[in-house]
Amino acid sequence: MKAFAYERARTPAEAAAAVARDPNAKFIAGGTNLLDLMKLEIETPRRLVDVNGLKLDQIAPTKDGGLRIGALVRNTDLAADKRVRKDYGVLSRALLAGASGQLRNKATTAGNLLQRTRCPYFYDTNMPCNKRTPGAGCSAIGGFTRSHAVLGTSEACIATHPSDMAVAMRVLDAGVETVRPDGATRTIPIAEFHRLPGNTPHLETALAPGELITAVTLPKPVGGRHAYHKVRDRASYAFALVSVATVLHEDGSGRVALGGVAHKPWRVEAAESALPRGAKAVAETLLAGAKTTPQNAFKLTLAERALGAAMAEARS
Repeated sequence: MKAFAYERARTPAEAAAAVARDPNAKFIAGGTNLLDLMKLEIETPRRLVDVNGLKLDQIAPTKDGGLRIGALVRNTDLAADKRVRKDYGVLSRALLAGASGQLRNKATTAGNLLQRTRCPYFYDTNMPCNKRTPGAGCSAIGGFTRSHAVLGTSEACIATHPSDMAVAMRVLDAGVETVRPDGATRTIPIAEFHRLPGNTPHLETALAPGELITAVTLPKPVGGRHAYHKVRDRASYAFALVSVATVLHEDGSGRVALGGVAHKPWRVEAAESALPRGAKAVAETLLAGAKTTPQNAFKLTLAERALGAAMAEARS
C-alpha cells in the first residue's frame, strides 16, 4: 500500500470540497472494498477524507411515507431495521445475502453502492483493463468469462456490478441523495446512478468529482410479497452469478430486477407486464439483446430459472 495523507471532515460539504480539491483524494468510511484495492495498488489515493464523523448513520421516515437511510448506516443495521424488514423485505433479504457478517458490520449504505467490480482481470495489475487504466484494453474479452456480463456490455468492458443491495434498491425505485463541493444537493434516481460501460467503463456512476452520497431514500412501501434469490458458486460469502429481486402482488403484477448479469442492476420495466404469464415470458423481454460467450451463455437459462424460483418464493 502506498503512503497517503489522512483527514477527518466535519460536514458533508467540507468533505466534498476536500475531495474535489485533490483529484487523487478518496472518501473513506467502512473501507471494506477501498482498503483491499489500496493494498493491491489498484487504487492509489494520496489523500483519504474520513466521513465517519458526519452523523449520516440514521434511518428516518420521510414526509411521503418512505424511509431516508443515511449514507453511513451499516449493512447489518439496515437489514435488521424493523421498518425495512416489514415494508422493504427484498432489501433486507438482499443485504443478508451479501458478504459475511463481519463485513456487513462495517460496510455502509453508500459504500455498498460504490463497490468496484469483481472481474478478475480488474484485480490483476499485470493484465490490461480499461476500467483500471482507460484505453489499456479489456483482458476479459477473449479471456475467461464465466462470471461476466451478458447484458449492456461494450467493446471496452464486460464486467458486472457486484452489489446485492443495489439490485433490491433498483426494484424499489430508490433515490440517491448527494452533496456537491459547492454545497448544492440533488437526488439521483437509482435507475440513473450506475452507468453502463460504453467507452468509459472507469466512470461507474453519475457522481461528479467530489460529490458525496449523504443518504438513500425509499418511496413509500409498495406492498406485495418480496423475495431475493441469489445463485452463487458456494453457499455464503460469494458474489452472484445471477440474482433476482422481485415484488409480486396478488393480482400477478409486480417488479423484478437482476444482478450479476450487467454493469449495473438490470431492470426492464416493459418486461414486468409479463409477470402474470410466468418467468419465461418475463425473461424474453428482460434478457433481450443479451450477448454471451460460450462460457457465460448459461446465465440466460440460469436467470430464467432464478426468476422462476424468486417468483415462487414470493407467492409462497
